[in-house]
Amino acid sequence: MNGNVPPQAGTDTEQRAHLGQRLKATREYLGLSQQQVAERTGIVRSAVSDIERGVRKVEVMELQKLARLYRLPASYFLDEEEAADAGEHALAGLPRTARPLSEGDRIEVAKFIQYLHARRQAEEEGAGGLRPPQRPEGGA
Repeated sequence: MNGNVPPQAGTDTEQRAHLGQRLKATREYLGLSQQQVAERTGIVRSAVSDIERGVRKVEVMELQKLARLYRLPASYFLDEEEAADAGEHALAGLPRTARPLSEGDRIEVAKFIQYLHARRQAEEEGAGGLRPPQRPEGGA
């Protein structure tokens, strides 16, 4: 190997660690233990731990089970951007999710989105125009 070639960003190890950190942060945010995740997904607890620590690759089916349990699209966990927003990934799937909703339900969802937007604006104005603090990604 050529000594002049810089190491690649996003090596397999780094990607596993990033994915594991995001999975762990989401699990903790939801107040779930590794044992509860194991029971609800069928993935053994030691595997959940190894995945979160980035020492084990996550299988596609396992990631789908975890994403389903956490109610987030798998794409959120795979996004390499540090500042990835779970809400943006969830919103990307909204048209697919909203199909079975009635027209009245869609109107209610739209009203709720407007309410959240107004609440965010009020929070920002109340903080002197500062954005509210973001939830820590890696538990830092």
